[in-house]
Amino acid sequence: MNTNSRLEQANDNAAAFWLAQARVHGWRFRTRPGLTAVRCARTPEDSHRFVVTSPYVEPVLVEGELADLLKEWETICFTLEDPYGALDLTRFGATRMPVMPVMTREPGPVDGVPAVLPSLSEAHGGGSLTVDEALDGDAFAQVERAIVDGFPLPARQPWTRGEALPEQLLREPGLRAWLGRVDGATAGTCLTYDDGQATGVYWVATLPDRRGQGVARAVLQTALAHAHPDRPATLVATSLGEPLYRKLGFTAQARTCWWTRTSAHG
Repeated sequence: MNTNSRLEQANDNAAAFWLAQARVHGWRFRTRPGLTAVRCARTPEDSHRFVVTSPYVEPVLVEGELADLLKEWETICFTLEDPYGALDLTRFGATRMPVMPVMTREPGPVDGVPAVLPSLSEAHGGGSLTVDEALDGDAFAQVERAIVDGFPLPARQPWTRGEALPEQLLREPGLRAWLGRVDGATAGTCLTYDDGQATGVYWVATLPDRRGQGVARAVLQTALAHAHPDRPATLVATSLGEPLYRKLGFTAQARTCWWTRTSAHG
């Protein structure tokens, strides 16, 4: 599998992940080859999402399509993921964020993770760390809260159950949630989304008082071992997360440029 194919698998998975959320929330969305747009619309300040999924020849054409959507949807805030790096959205009042690697891991087993959940149960700072899958509404609410407070998602704070991640997401084919606990108390989490071609890893979060203690590693190991280990895994890494992902077998395919606008643009 060449680099471009793995990159496009990662892009397609990210788009599918946002479309799954759109279906559950009832958000409007628009798809066409090369671009997926989701109108996240709880309040006017919610950030709409745009994902570029394949190479483009003329950046100005993509920028023009974006301009039309921003006008049609009366968009105030948005985030656009451009893994090809040739777009310039400064004229829309957007700011270019630090580039981040799009990373993939080839299919295969994860060392040290048992085949039966909970996958990890180990001594942890004087307590017991366990990781398993969130299968019911109460467990999924713990996942949601850990993401809102640990990732974090400031626009969803203070946390309200079901506002960021409705329980109905558990019924979306391919979406799974993974929960790490220390002595039964939530410590960290992540989501995975399998689209039939790859399994994307999203919103890896550790609560502030549990950072630097191996929680994220344990949660990720479990997710990778049990969420279709026969498929490639994909993610976008922050600078803090990249060293861990490399240790777990991920390699960079490209560096993606995210543009964000957080207020109205005249």
